[in-house]
Amino acid sequence: MTAQTNRQFLLAKRPVGTVSREDFTYQEVPVGEVSTGQILVKNQYLSLDPAMRGWMNEGKSYIAPVGLGDVMRALGVGEVVASENDKFAVGDFVQGALGVQDYFLGEPKGFYKVDPKLAPLPRYLSALGMTGMTAYFALLDVGAPQSGDTVVISGAAGAVGSVAGQIAKIKGCRVVGIAGGKKKCQSLVEELGFDGAIDYKNEDVLAGLKRECPNGVDVYFDNVGGDILDVVLSRLAPKARVVICGAISQYNNTSPVKGPSNYLSLLVNRARMEGFVVMDYADRFAAAGQEMAGWMAQGKLKSREDIVEGLETFPETLLKLFKGENFGKLVLKV
Repeated sequence: MTAQTNRQFLLAKRPVGTVSREDFTYQEVPVGEVSTGQILVKNQYLSLDPAMRGWMNEGKSYIAPVGLGDVMRALGVGEVVASENDKFAVGDFVQGALGVQDYFLGEPKGFYKVDPKLAPLPRYLSALGMTGMTAYFALLDVGAPQSGDTVVISGAAGAVGSVAGQIAKIKGCRVVGIAGGKKKCQSLVEELGFDGAIDYKNEDVLAGLKRECPNGVDVYFDNVGGDILDVVLSRLAPKARVVICGAISQYNNTSPVKGPSNYLSLLVNRARMEGFVVMDYADRFAAAGQEMAGWMAQGKLKSREDIVEGLETFPETLLKLFKGENFGKLVLKV
């Protein structure tokens, strides 16, 4: 395997504001030899996620930052092409932290096998992967929706939001999505079964909430933070639950993160706001995956992947997330 070349993107510096190609070092190196306990994976698809922006920052978080000079962290799926590990054989397909590169070489910590005969490989990065787990547990465990509740989801046309909204519908809720652009909003209602949509790019969000949620918001699933979070807080119903899953509007800030000025609505409505990190639920992933696969087989849950080809496009493709250009789960085909 040493004759093979491995293209890699390394983190060169801590980005300030929006990420650019200059924040990475691109290199081509030989693929190394597999040692005891290691596997060599030929990466096929990589997951591009808003969380990657946070992983580039130095400082305390739920996971250690990517080290300067290290391969940029990314989840992915690929095929084992060499193995010195009893748990994985050549020909197995695996999901794990493969990194932004052609090949992963190392110990498969946290890796698990996936079956391309049961579902297309990109789906193991979307509804049947960490994206789906995030939507499932953030909504059901933290949001705790009850049948008849009004559930509002920001970033609703994105990877997590689109799945969370469909799960809320399965649980008998009225679901309203906030998304950018007429095309996305139409798709939420016509394709994914949302009850209503608010186009934050072309209408006033507060007016949209009054129209779509006349009795207030029981569960708010927040993926964006910033001004939209603040507006939704003003429309909470009594005993509402606010799930802080992400805050993509704030990730590229060069100024301090904008906090919610309407937070006293939590007090007035006896509501709660709670943060969420998906790895807290790792011991329950398998059971959740089975339930979601069942919903997909029954046609109750749809998965949409936005696939871009070419490892070399990584820095620019990542920016699609922050420009709102992706529809569904953004995946890079290596």
